[in-house]
Amino acid sequence: MKISILRKLATVLCFFSIAITLRAQDIASFEKRITVKKLANGLTVVIMERPEAPVFSFYTHVDAGSAQEVPGITGLAHMFEHMAFKGTHEIGTTNWPAEKLALEKVETAYAAYLKENLKEVGRDEKKVEALEKAWQDAVAAADEFVVPNQFGEIVESQGGVGLNASTDRDDTTYYYSFPQNRLELWAYLESERFLEPVMRQFYKERDVVYEERRMSVDSSPQGRLLEQFLGAAYIAHPYGRPVVGWPSDLRAFSATDALNFFHKYYVPANMVVAVVGDVKAAEAMPIIERYFGRIPARPAPEPLRIKEPPQQALRQITIHDPSQPLYVEGYHRPDFRDPDDSVYDVISDLLSKGRTSRLYRALVRDKRIAIAAQGGTFPGSKYPSLFFFFAAPAQGHTAAEMAGPIHEEIEKLKTQDVTDEELKSIKTRAKADLIRGLGNDQGLAQQLGEFQALYGDWRELFRQIDEIERVTKADIRRVANKTFREENRTVATIETDGPKATPAKGEQQ
Repeated sequence: MKISILRKLATVLCFFSIAITLRAQDIASFEKRITVKKLANGLTVVIMERPEAPVFSFYTHVDAGSAQEVPGITGLAHMFEHMAFKGTHEIGTTNWPAEKLALEKVETAYAAYLKENLKEVGRDEKKVEALEKAWQDAVAAADEFVVPNQFGEIVESQGGVGLNASTDRDDTTYYYSFPQNRLELWAYLESERFLEPVMRQFYKERDVVYEERRMSVDSSPQGRLLEQFLGAAYIAHPYGRPVVGWPSDLRAFSATDALNFFHKYYVPANMVVAVVGDVKAAEAMPIIERYFGRIPARPAPEPLRIKEPPQQALRQITIHDPSQPLYVEGYHRPDFRDPDDSVYDVISDLLSKGRTSRLYRALVRDKRIAIAAQGGTFPGSKYPSLFFFFAAPAQGHTAAEMAGPIHEEIEKLKTQDVTDEELKSIKTRAKADLIRGLGNDQGLAQQLGEFQALYGDWRELFRQIDEIERVTKADIRRVANKTFREENRTVATIETDGPKATPAKGEQQ
């Protein structure tokens, strides 16, 4: 009994704390500590003074991901996640002038090899073999100048932690944290990566990415399912292509292709740098401007032109594999700028947030036909995306069995109001999630950088809560009826085929 009372008291105190913290961390209080400046070259810098510990974190957001790729170079955006740690023309090399010449020879040799190898008529196999050897010899010669891992070793030796990067369909990001007295070192290191990129050991890293694809997609039933699902859901938009790239592209694109992509999309006007921690904007901004201002101004890339046409009929994919059966279905929904974006957030929370969510209760707890069930937005947000439903059947149940219960929950959204208690809980959780996201420098730098890049104003981070607060029961019914239509549905399943029965003696096989 005492434990139960203490837990209830802790819950009350938790929500009371959230309310106090949210009031203390509203837009006005953040505005006093945040400085935003667009440099002369077009790069946007966001600095938040947060002197809680003598450290700072940064988040560099490049508004280019796999959605900016075209057929033939899929997977190239992801390559920069690998190349960013290879160093610069000063770091990671024993002799940059000599290495630069060696890398140019690599590209010349690779172009000759690729031209012959891609011939569909008249390819000379012996010539291909000789050209491939010449290319590999050039790669080996360039590798002689490489100092492995020097960039990362410098960061770590100076107290840096969390050195990493990520690539998605919408963007590519870079981040780590440093002691407060290493701000100028960080500004030098980070700006150098984008000032004069070096495609060092490019083809070695291309092989690494190819192996990533083999492990995460080709050898993974779940990976193949998602790839086929998105390929069926999108017939025009690049959201239908894998971030890791198609196998043929990963065997063909070059360091020259990568540099062309870089010069088009890694331009200051297409980047946001957010810094959060024990820094003073008046002191930090001149340092950041001195180093990042060296990056040449170039025109911002034009917006993506292609748009996904409306889906007119149900699409279905079935993979037969002796693995865990899975069920996925998705419905096209608008992008993050749509007035109903917050309604989709509410529906996602209602269906998927924790053990009290509707999908978990219906499929996992009550019917006991699934071991997991959820729904939400996938695969991106910058462009029109999908609202998906996912379920992993329990032992003895099939993927096909998941459809009925999921559609029952969808029908409830269309025809029945959510309860007052559900709606209140969702809105409270949204506030709690915001607070958790503001709990550390790195998380805050990421959110400020993302919202500044997406909306052109970091304040939208807080305005989202206001938008969710305004969502009504009628909004949920309206959006559910607008979105969850059969002709707008794509379904993908993994069905586990059982072992075939052994024919009796004398029976034909």
